[in-house]
Amino acid sequence: MRSLTASMADVAIVKGSNPVEMVVKALELVEAQKAFTANERVLLKPNHIDASHPSTGNTTDARVIEGAIKFLKQKGFSNILIGEGSGLADTMRAYRVAGVDKVAQRWNVELIDLNDDEYVTVQVPNHLALEKVRISKTALNSAIVSIPKLKLHRMAGVTLSLKNLMGVVSPKGQIHYHLSEKIADLASVVKPRLAVIDGIVGGEGYETAGKPVKMDLVIAGLDPVAVDAVGASVMGFNMEKAKHILLAAEKGLGICDLNRIRILGEPVERVKREFKPSFSSHFLSRVS
Repeated sequence: MRSLTASMADVAIVKGSNPVEMVVKALELVEAQKAFTANERVLLKPNHIDASHPSTGNTTDARVIEGAIKFLKQKGFSNILIGEGSGLADTMRAYRVAGVDKVAQRWNVELIDLNDDEYVTVQVPNHLALEKVRISKTALNSAIVSIPKLKLHRMAGVTLSLKNLMGVVSPKGQIHYHLSEKIADLASVVKPRLAVIDGIVGGEGYETAGKPVKMDLVIAGLDPVAVDAVGASVMGFNMEKAKHILLAAEKGLGICDLNRIRILGEPVERVKREFKPSFSSHFLSRVS
């Protein structure tokens, strides 16, 4: 893709009050249709770690998912499904709480629980810590759009489009030791074609803290590493502590140097806000 092979990566930041149209605008800015080929199956992978409402800052807003669907349908892509494997809740219940089931019904899009999917064991090339991993067959055979929440994480520092990939592996617990290296390894197997961060309401503290931060933002791009780097910057997070993003860049999966990322839309400085991490984050991050 252009954003991964060129010397610069494009990332769109859109601020507004209509999440569906904000996503469409962001995806137009980065020409997201170029990430896919005709008739390709596209998997929208949100973050529904638990059954919290998106207003808590924990889970992906259904309207952001709807914006991605609207854009893809407008561009002629119809083979679309939504898939997540919740780590702390029944996935279908999490969908209902967030209103994702209604979006899927409205747009005639298949909704699946990746925890019930067939899993395939895959060897990780040039691995840092994850020699092999069991991955959802659906995820492995689809073009992935990672749609995470803009939020902090106790161990990884931030949980954005790369960390969101943990929802396609089973069992979830196999990832947590040497977390940063394993996220980078996982991304090398199922790298998202497109990343769309739900920053409508962000989450500070840690991944399930329920400490919302109203931001009214969508951040998107074809380079998931670059999108995560910008997302971390928007939260005022020190990139040196987002080790998995740095490692993914070192593995050649994208660009994390902010000087090589072209921002389309709102400048980072205009929308940036300092997210407060949990007290435990400093200590837990050492195990990754």
